[in-house]
Amino acid sequence: MPVEYLTEEQEQRYGRYIGEPTPEQLARYFHFNDDDRQLIGQRRGDHNRLGFACQIGTLRFLGTFLADPVNIPVGVIAYVASQLKIKNPQCIVRYAERVQTQQDHAQEIRQHYEYKEFSDRQGGFALMRFLYARAWVGIERPSVLFDVATTWLLDKKVLLPGVTTLTRLISSIRERVAERFWQQVSVVVTPELRTDLEGLLARAGTSRITHLERLRRSPSRPSAPVLVQALSRLAEARSLDVGPQALIHVPANRIKTLAQYAVTTKAQNIATLTEQSRTATLVSFARQLAVTAQDDALDLLDMLIRDLLARSTSDGKKVRLRTLRDLDAAALSLAEIGEKLITPEWTDKQIRTLLTEKQPRITEAVTTIYALARPADDNYYQEIVARYPAVRRFFPALLRTIEFQGNEAGKPLLNALTFLREQERQKTPDFSAAPLEVVPASWKRLVEPKDAPIDRRYYTLCVLERLHEALRRHDVFVEESIRWGDPRAKLLAGEQWERVRPTICQSLGRKVEAKMEFEELARRLDEAYRATSARFPQSGVRIEMVKNKAGQEVDTLILTGLDKVEEPESLQQLRHRVARRQPLIDLPELLLEIQARTGFASEFSHISEARSRLDDLALSVCAVLLAEACNVGLTPMVRKGIPALERDRLLYVQQNYIRPDTISRANARLVDYQATIPLAQAWGGGEVASADGLRFVVPLKTLNAGPNPKYFGTGRGITLVNYTSDQFSGFKNIVVTGTLRDSLVVLEGLLNQETKLQPKELMTDTASYSDVIFGLFHLLGYQFSPRLADVGEARFWRIDPSADYGALNGLARHTINRNLITENWDDLLRVAGSLKLGTVNVTELLKSLQGNGRLSTLAKAIAELGRIAKTLYLLSSIDDPAYRRRILIQLNKGESRHSLARATYFGQKGEVRQRYREGQEEQLGALGLVANAMVLWNTLYMNQALEDMRARGMTVLPEDVERLSPLGYDHINLLGRYTFSLSEEVRQGALRPLREVEEQEETAQEKKPIAINVETQKEA
Repeated sequence: MPVEYLTEEQEQRYGRYIGEPTPEQLARYFHFNDDDRQLIGQRRGDHNRLGFACQIGTLRFLGTFLADPVNIPVGVIAYVASQLKIKNPQCIVRYAERVQTQQDHAQEIRQHYEYKEFSDRQGGFALMRFLYARAWVGIERPSVLFDVATTWLLDKKVLLPGVTTLTRLISSIRERVAERFWQQVSVVVTPELRTDLEGLLARAGTSRITHLERLRRSPSRPSAPVLVQALSRLAEARSLDVGPQALIHVPANRIKTLAQYAVTTKAQNIATLTEQSRTATLVSFARQLAVTAQDDALDLLDMLIRDLLARSTSDGKKVRLRTLRDLDAAALSLAEIGEKLITPEWTDKQIRTLLTEKQPRITEAVTTIYALARPADDNYYQEIVARYPAVRRFFPALLRTIEFQGNEAGKPLLNALTFLREQERQKTPDFSAAPLEVVPASWKRLVEPKDAPIDRRYYTLCVLERLHEALRRHDVFVEESIRWGDPRAKLLAGEQWERVRPTICQSLGRKVEAKMEFEELARRLDEAYRATSARFPQSGVRIEMVKNKAGQEVDTLILTGLDKVEEPESLQQLRHRVARRQPLIDLPELLLEIQARTGFASEFSHISEARSRLDDLALSVCAVLLAEACNVGLTPMVRKGIPALERDRLLYVQQNYIRPDTISRANARLVDYQATIPLAQAWGGGEVASADGLRFVVPLKTLNAGPNPKYFGTGRGITLVNYTSDQFSGFKNIVVTGTLRDSLVVLEGLLNQETKLQPKELMTDTASYSDVIFGLFHLLGYQFSPRLADVGEARFWRIDPSADYGALNGLARHTINRNLITENWDDLLRVAGSLKLGTVNVTELLKSLQGNGRLSTLAKAIAELGRIAKTLYLLSSIDDPAYRRRILIQLNKGESRHSLARATYFGQKGEVRQRYREGQEEQLGALGLVANAMVLWNTLYMNQALEDMRARGMTVLPEDVERLSPLGYDHINLLGRYTFSLSEEVRQGALRPLREVEEQEETAQEKKPIAINVETQKEA
């Protein structure tokens, strides 16, 4: 059917009243001005005036006339009657008696208010042009286009057509757009390239896999041979690529979407497509592969150089440990001789005699010391040369395949790379003219030893190490790279920046003029210092004289931990009573119930955006999500005889529907639904959030995992950075390789999330703290509130060096560099605007700004601004114990949510066994979605339990309700019994009955708490 892509909600609300309109909607659509009243007043009889007026309001509200114009909500009739001073609204029943009168009135209303028929050129044809343009540049699903079309029709005063007419129109437009896209992509392909692309669908030699499947496999472990293979894969991808200029007239997001389909579907499915569609799919795949294969090769290079340096350092330390005894013996021997030489009583003759006697021993000791001792700046580079043969395996291919570019700071390195590339073409390389600007002092004595020519091995290794640093700082970058490109090139600039600057400043609450902004900051900082000083000392806060690293005694802030908050008996009883009422349930039933209530499974669309219709798709989606979230695989979910749970169906859904983007949209539905529940609103309004990392061991060989003995032992792992709102919902997940510093990603979760929540304050642990992060948060209008474990070492900054802040003068001993901020203010705004509009990725920009601890001028300006924001935060923190406790409470919410996730992700020892980044993101995204479903289910039934208790006359204190938590899971069966069934009542939206609780259990004094209390945990 043409309407198959519509959700049930869309079908029900199209051209119909769904319940009573809100007061705001009544005021907007059903309020009549003088012109309306004059037209309505021309009718004879109250019933005609009331019916005529209701038709006007209905047309405005729904965009169409109803077949039965009096079949409208009672509230609408009453609202219209009150405006027309009609005492008996029931008279509208008489209006329904004459159909011809209703039709005449509808025609008159349409003409008077200039509504157009859909069949008119200004109606349907204009809509077709609008939808065609939108479908061409976007990749919106047909259900989204349906809502867009409805809104357009209402806005342009075009009468809504039938639902079938509109859905067929959208389907036909999408098909025409797809055919145009296929045609325009196919036309740039030469016959020779078409043959090569078709060859991707053939088997690779005697292998069972096709060339397409072979190229789709990313490298999984860092080694020189694997990097050579990755570079070969990149070269092959480029040979199949038509290039970005050939497809410049085609929307990039369409290329990306079609490529994503080619990456995930079977080669046999692509082979069955029409010729144009197949060619377009393979061209899109090759275009995207040319980008991703380059990033994969650069990722490998980064890991190889890092491992090379780390192993050389380790080898050097081992050698040093083995030679310490010889070094000590030589040093002691020289010390013994030297001690005698400085004896005051000795004559010159005695000294010369001693030196003559000890000359062999002195010579031996000096030789040993020179051989074993290392200079202060030694970085164990001598040990790197042992791995030079491994470097030679990939270095020539690297220089041939990848073209590096850079900014001014990267020019010396680019010159060195160009020189090395030229030397690779020479039969007898000559390094006498090698550029030495790239060689730092720590490499100098190895690259250019005294009285010897430049050592090719050390020069090459030095350039590689410098390349590693420059790539991470983005001083050197690669075009068409997602992760290794130049983020600064994506910043708003020129006319584009001039055009959006006023809007950006207004939306962020920033001043365009640097002077005005700085004066406002100076006033706020001065007031905060004086207010805090006036109330100092506070309980748990004191200042002591402590020696710093330089040995000087300075004022240091001492902040004691917060005491545990005792739980009143009323809270314990409430927690127990609520937990006793929650129904017992299996996890599959819970997921199905939440799907029936929210419809989140409708967000899972086919990867090709085709109108793929599957019966009971929601059941299959829930089964696959559960398999991923519990880490048990599909086997426990398979049920023969149930089509939606057959293995082939589940595999098909897993490959074509479960993706990070669909999971994100479905998760947004759950978070938004949670925000509507009164109990969740009692916990918070969604303005506060926390970010914390959950670590997972990855036992497979993969590039997307890093070492950290503290969390992963001798293996490698990844970190799931989870963002938890004050309503306990997780609104964003980010997968990070190893344990990358949280500060690089904490801002990304706020900028790139799809829920209706608008967090303005983010709380984190100490690891996420840096002055640059404080500065970016301030620029973007967010409050950054980390829990600082080392608050005593934090610096307090002031703007006015002569201001008297009483007891805080000793703390405020550092002064802000005003000029650094004001001179770079426009660039600071440009960074904020680019991040706000999403033209640049915040993580990559931070890497570029902070590269290896050496800040650029722009980064220093952001950090200087961040010092003001940090000082304001520190002053608020020491002045308000309640603020510190609020941070603790929110962080404990996130940590308790991690406990729920750990309990759910129990399969395969809780390890992530997905080899590639995409698979890891899908699996952990499914975990976050299922955890949110459990939080939402708990919140629903806890809210129902509270209403039941209030109905029985029990006392429920608001302050106790605020301290409840929906993170308990004792009543949820997480293990086994994966049966997917749901009663008809629950399927229709009814809640399950609460568990019966006997009266004596209600009044018992000692209760066993089941739900997790996130507030009473002791501060770390």
